[in-house]
Amino acid sequence: MTQMERVELAPGYSVSRIFKGGWQLAGDHGSVDRAAAIADMGAYYDAGITAFDCADIYTGVEEMIGEFRDDYRNRRGADSLAQLKIHTKFVPDLSSLKTIGRALVEQTIDRSLSRLRVERLDLVQFHWWDYSVPRYLEVAHWLRELQQAGKIDRVSGTNFDTQRTRELVESGVELTSMQVQYSLLDRRPAQQLSAYAREHGIHLFCYGTVAGGFLSGRWLGATEPGRDIPNRSLIKYKLIIDDFGGWDIFQALLQTLDKIASRHGVSIATIATRWVLDQEQVAGAIVGVRRGDHLPEHLKVMAVELDAQDRAAIAQVLAQSSTIDGDVYGVERDIHGRHGAIMKYELNATA
Repeated sequence: MTQMERVELAPGYSVSRIFKGGWQLAGDHGSVDRAAAIADMGAYYDAGITAFDCADIYTGVEEMIGEFRDDYRNRRGADSLAQLKIHTKFVPDLSSLKTIGRALVEQTIDRSLSRLRVERLDLVQFHWWDYSVPRYLEVAHWLRELQQAGKIDRVSGTNFDTQRTRELVESGVELTSMQVQYSLLDRRPAQQLSAYAREHGIHLFCYGTVAGGFLSGRWLGATEPGRDIPNRSLIKYKLIIDDFGGWDIFQALLQTLDKIASRHGVSIATIATRWVLDQEQVAGAIVGVRRGDHLPEHLKVMAVELDAQDRAAIAQVLAQSSTIDGDVYGVERDIHGRHGAIMKYELNATA
């Protein structure tokens, strides 16, 4: 079996380059078999995928990971999860941004500690919905205080653009990573953020690498879906396809990826994930599934090496595509726009 690639984010803090995602286990993507999901966590960990991604707003997911931890250690021994890193998020509700205080921040972090059944959170990724409420620096420093108090090991961000990432860094918040959407269809991180991240030692964690499953053989040659898209994830990434230039250029990309995948004996999704992992400052790609039947293909990402011919063929298609305007998570911040209108902004208090 090909060995899982690992990367050191900070002295003594290393992770697998594939992260097991948790969003698909939160209920929005269909029913979840809790026992099977917890068993899958063990299978992924045993295969070398030892970094798990979740969030305080992913309903039930922190609790499932906490249950997995206790069950696995009871069966395998106290030291059996020595390589496990659990990356959660702190995502205050949109309506609370103007009034949130330090006590609520600590209460939310304590809730994650309790759910995950740990004494210290490995890494907390901070998200802020609305820059027009300019309190993100204040709140970030409360997280830093909780880090200094021993409740958090590493403080990071998610979906901050380059300007606000710079503000956080210059204010004294040491960011280990920034989680961003990054794929062949959405290359916004490469426009500004990647270079800044390289200069300041910030690693990129990437979601959406296979666009919710659109970058797969299932959609090769398929008719463009209409309004009957079955879940919010596919709705989200269909908007990205539209911004990429539409269904025809998307199909051209899938055809190219299919040829490359056939040469390497893997899937389209594997090629798409490998491409993201090869980009500047990318430390890890988050793979999110409800069931573990994709694990063998996820492991093949480590065995694939894109050559000059592969990269040239991909670049030729990308040169014909459109580019989403602006920095990372820019279009999504318009809560009345195409992308922002599908978001859920008030999940923390009820999660």
